[in-house]
Amino acid sequence: MAKYEKTFKGNFSQFKDYIQSSIMNGSASVSYEDGSDITMGDTKLSVQVYERYSMAGGNRVSLNITILGNEDDIFVSAITSGGSQAVFFKINTIGEETFLDLCVSAVEKYISNN
Repeated sequence: MAKYEKTFKGNFSQFKDYIQSSIMNGSASVSYEDGSDITMGDTKLSVQVYERYSMAGGNRVSLNITILGNEDDIFVSAITSGGSQAVFFKINTIGEETFLDLCVSAVEKYISNN
């Protein structure tokens, strides 16, 4: 499992669409598995789950992105899982780290452009 979290300023709806587009266009094997969105007062929450095939590991890995927004404050948490081929401990987590790097790059690019 690999994890990335960041708090920054931005437009929630714009960022949500941007990150989905960035992930979907980041790899030919990415699929959007499911998600959930809710608004409670001024607070918005979006959960997005993606999966992709990892050539390095020969398996599939998932990426869960949670976006929390209130006014112009945004918090994003991205967590990958899967990809290991061992039974009792994790080995070969390159696929997870590569998938997470795709998200990290997109978030950092969004922050630097706003």
